[in-house]
Amino acid sequence: MIKRTIYIGNPAYLKIKQNQLLIQDPETNAIKGSVPVEDLALLMLDHYQITISNQLLTRLQGNNIAVINCDAHHLPLGIMLPLYGHTEHSERVKYQLEASIPLKKQLWKQTVEQKIKNQQAILKMNKKSYEQMNYYLENIKSGDVTNMEGKAAQYYWKHLFNDFTRERFGSAPNNLLNFGYAVLRSIVARALISSGLLPVLGIFHKNKYNPYCLADDIMEPYRPFIDKLVFNYTIMNGMSNELSKEIRAYLLNIATHDVLIDQVQRPLMVAVSTTTASLYKCFTGELRQIKYPELD
Repeated sequence: MIKRTIYIGNPAYLKIKQNQLLIQDPETNAIKGSVPVEDLALLMLDHYQITISNQLLTRLQGNNIAVINCDAHHLPLGIMLPLYGHTEHSERVKYQLEASIPLKKQLWKQTVEQKIKNQQAILKMNKKSYEQMNYYLENIKSGDVTNMEGKAAQYYWKHLFNDFTRERFGSAPNNLLNFGYAVLRSIVARALISSGLLPVLGIFHKNKYNPYCLADDIMEPYRPFIDKLVFNYTIMNGMSNELSKEIRAYLLNIATHDVLIDQVQRPLMVAVSTTTASLYKCFTGELRQIKYPELD
């Protein structure tokens, strides 16, 4: 069953009754909607006047549901996840901690390769110049010591959008990309917890202030799927400096967006779980290749 993403952008009181998340109007006390907790994967809270009961929070964490709260600009600000989401958590973390540096370097090389392939696919399908991406693919070394990822990204952004610079606080469509990436990061972090891995311990990212280093590693080949959604939106609707509810709802659909992974079409949220499960098997030696999606 495909798990659901629920977005709440109005004042609400959230509580639980008979394992159902109830959405109650705080003024009239009328129930505006309900959803079974076991059907949820992500719950996004995007209003300062949302109240959530601790009993509901406990049940959400017990079902490995990511709770995302947003700031005044409607961008995801924080993620709440359970401390662990797998019965063999300590056993799996042991393998993660014991992963050798050469293994991590090979896994990062695989990650960068698939990210660049997916970026190249977007350029090609939109009739943009893409041939240069072959050079970056052919020159990736173990651990990407020559930074082909960064060089490919510079080329990619220059050619995907007209007169565009990818910046965290830059002009549109940076705002759409930031929102989409934050949602994607939450999906990946949730899947890592479900696979019994520590999101803080990356294979490449090592920022001491970042609690989601591994999520930032694993989401890289998935970023182009957000880029594709944003690009298609701007083609149909033009650039927008406003992160409207319509745009946020559109980007939240990434969770159920079909992607090709392991030669099978699966919803992105399912594909991410396939990726994180394969990562664990790489740590144990059962696999030598992470399973990543291909953008077609």
